[in-house]
Amino acid sequence: MGAGHAHKLYRRGHSPVHGLPPHTKLAATFAFVVVVVSTPREAMWAFGLYALLLATVAYAARVPASFLLKRMLIEVPFVAFAVLMPFVAEGERVDVLGLSSLSLSVNGLWGAWNVLAKGTLGVAASVLLASTTELRELLLGLQRLKLPPLLVQIASFMIRYGDVIADEMRRMRIARESRGFEARGVRHWGVLAKSAGALFIRSYERGERVHLAMVSRGYAGSMPVIDEVTASRAQWSYALALPCAALVVCLLGWTL
Repeated sequence: MGAGHAHKLYRRGHSPVHGLPPHTKLAATFAFVVVVVSTPREAMWAFGLYALLLATVAYAARVPASFLLKRMLIEVPFVAFAVLMPFVAEGERVDVLGLSSLSLSVNGLWGAWNVLAKGTLGVAASVLLASTTELRELLLGLQRLKLPPLLVQIASFMIRYGDVIADEMRRMRIARESRGFEARGVRHWGVLAKSAGALFIRSYERGERVHLAMVSRGYAGSMPVIDEVTASRAQWSYALALPCAALVVCLLGWTL
């Protein structure tokens, strides 16, 4: 299985979190996100405890806060959507600063909080997973968790050939610029559309050539398992400590 190169989210280290088998970290992250989503939005204190649990994991993994925050900027579009919810949602409204002209929906406020809190925690957990696990290990972990082999192969090829396609786009951009082309307005969209079409055709043809090369080497629909990853009970216990602690917080959030 390819894609052994490191990605931009990965932070090389030798912490106890880095040393855990990938499938244990995948299972723990998935369970943590499920618990967070299951928490009632009114239990605001619970989300603070979840953030504290993630901060503890980040400290154990020796991942700086600045590293996490920069890579969590992918959440910005969802934040923008959440900010609009109190203005467009229906239902009971509350005035801000005593101004009736500036009223916000109560349901919208709760919805915005729900999206921001749970979305931020989910993104943070995912970034932590990617920061401590190489791409190749993630694929091996998915394979170990019995994800359908076809999906694992698709993910593997996406990772491997994503860089190839990006490099093809870079060469096409350099070719356009060397001929004096600069995209300055709508009238240049036609050229960009043709470039996108040419990139699609080249990618499709490359995919066919790669498939024929694989078939000629004995490919029959499944990739060979190069490494078999295993985990001890102690490693599972260490990995599941996060979702188990989060589950206790979630149960308290429903009962208190």
